[in-house]
Amino acid sequence: MDVARSTVHRILIRYGMNRLPANLRRKPTGRPWHRYEKPQPGYRLQIDVKFLERIAGSRKRLYQFTAIDDCTRIRVLKIYDVCNQKSAISFVDEVIRRLPFRVLVIQTDNGAEFQSNFHWHLEGQDIRHVYIRPKTPRLNGKVERSHRVDEQEFYQLLDKNGIAEDIHLFNDKPREWEDYYNCHRPHGALDGQTPYERLLARKASASVSPKS
Repeated sequence: MDVARSTVHRILIRYGMNRLPANLRRKPTGRPWHRYEKPQPGYRLQIDVKFLERIAGSRKRLYQFTAIDDCTRIRVLKIYDVCNQKSAISFVDEVIRRLPFRVLVIQTDNGAEFQSNFHWHLEGQDIRHVYIRPKTPRLNGKVERSHRVDEQEFYQLLDKNGIAEDIHLFNDKPREWEDYYNCHRPHGALDGQTPYERLLARKASASVSPKS
């Protein structure tokens, strides 16, 4: 006769046997934890879409497309009122045009906006496109984390009156926030540097010739 695990658990709790003795518990390994990042700007970008809450009084649903460089955390943002492959292609072209370094790899989830047309558009520009595994948003962790910052430090404070129905006016605000995020906001993940300062540091280290 099988006994449910929940029943076993309740019995162990009743008799105070639900925890291992101290000498049998798992010990910390003591190994230091290192943050994973690519060594040079442009080696990999993460791209994702933040679905914005519908603005009161507005008929439109808006979507923030975000690209973040794995190495420097430099970001490019743009708001669209349609989330499809046409928007994704328009956005990635702007990302490539605006970033001050060559992009080698772009990583996305498996959303409909990042399917075949988007994929082959990148491959045609000699940019490798890779998908994360389904249901693993943690693999796009840097862009996901940046979206939480957007919500806490930007959208909660944004006065949306008068801009909700004009996509061009709405985009002016995220562009200002993008500039602040890249050039003025210190990042704990970058040891207090801004993304732009990290970019300059990486460029400086790359330009130093090795000792002979």
